Amino acid sequence: MGFSKFHIVLFTLLALVAMASTQTIASKSDLFREYIGAEFNNVKFSDVPINPNVEFHYILAFAIDYTTSSSSSPTNGKFNVFWDTGNLSPSQVLSIKNQHSNVKVALSLGGDSVNGGSCYFSPSSVDSWVANAVSSLTNIVQEYHLDGIDIDYEHFHADPETFAECIGKLITTLKNNGVISFASIAPFDDDDVQSHYLALWKSYGHIIDYVNFQFYAYDKATTVSQFMNYFQTQSSNYGGGSILASFISDGSGGLAPQNGFFTACSRLRNQGKLGGIFVWSADDSKALGFRYEKQSQALLAAHP
Repeated sequence: MGFSKFHIVLFTLLALVAMASTQTIASKSDLFREYIGAEFNNVKFSDVPINPNVEFHYILAFAIDYTTSSSSSPTNGKFNVFWDTGNLSPSQVLSIKNQHSNVKVALSLGGDSVNGGSCYFSPSSVDSWVANAVSSLTNIVQEYHLDGIDIDYEHFHADPETFAECIGKLITTLKNNGVISFASIAPFDDDDVQSHYLALWKSYGHIIDYVNFQFYAYDKATTVSQFMNYFQTQSSNYGGGSILASFISDGSGGLAPQNGFFTACSRLRNQGKLGGIFVWSADDSKALGFRYEKQSQALLAAHP
C-alpha cells in the first residue's frame, strides 16, 4: 500500500512538472514586438493597439554609434538617438508603461542606414568599443526608462569574431549591471549578415533572449510552405533560441498577412515552435489602422 501511494505521489509530481513545463512553453509564444520611430511618421506609442493578454515590446529604432551631423561618421560605440524623439520621448515611454503593465520598451542598435548612407559596425577595438557602448547606452536606457536592447547591425567593417566579442560583452555587461533585462538580435538570410550573427550566437547565444529573424527579407512571393521551411532552417541555425515570426507592414517582402502569414504562425504555435511575432514597423502600419497588429496579438493571446 505504501509502495502504491509513493507511485501515486510520484506520478502527481511528474504531471505537475509537465504542466509547468507546458505553461512555460506557451508563455514564450505570447510575445508581440513592434519596431517604431525610424521613419518619422508621427506615430505614437498610444496609436498602437495593445492586447492586455500578450507580452508587448516596443522597439525604438534606432540608436546608432554615428555622429548626428548630416555627414554622419562612426563614433566607436558612442551611441546617439536617431528615432522620432518628438513623439517617442522619455515621458511618453514612462506613460505607456504606466498605462499598460504588460508593456516593455527596448531600443535597437544599428539598422540598415544612417542619413542616407549604409550604417556600418566599425569598432576601433573590442575593449574601446565596449567601454564606450556600455557608457553611452546606460545613459540612454536610463534616460528613456528602457528595459532591453536589440541588435540590428546589417553592414560590417569588422570580422565576425570581433562583432561577436563586442556585442556579447556589451549585452553581458549591461545585464550584469542591471541596466537591461533582455536582449535580442535581428539577423536575416544574407551570407555576410549570418556569418556575423552566427558567430555571436555560437559564443553568446545563452545570453540572447529572442531572435527577431527578418523573414520579410525573403522574396515577396513566399508561400506558407516556404515560410515553414525558412523557419525550420533558422531555428536550426539559432538552436535553442526563441525564434519570432515576422512580417513587414508595407508588404514589400516575405509572407504577407493576407497571403497566409497567420496560417503559418498558427501551425508553428501548435507545434510549440513559435517564439512570438514581430512587425516592421508601426510607422508604416499607422496608415493601415494597425489591423494586422490586432490580428497578431489576438492569435498570440488565444491559447491553443
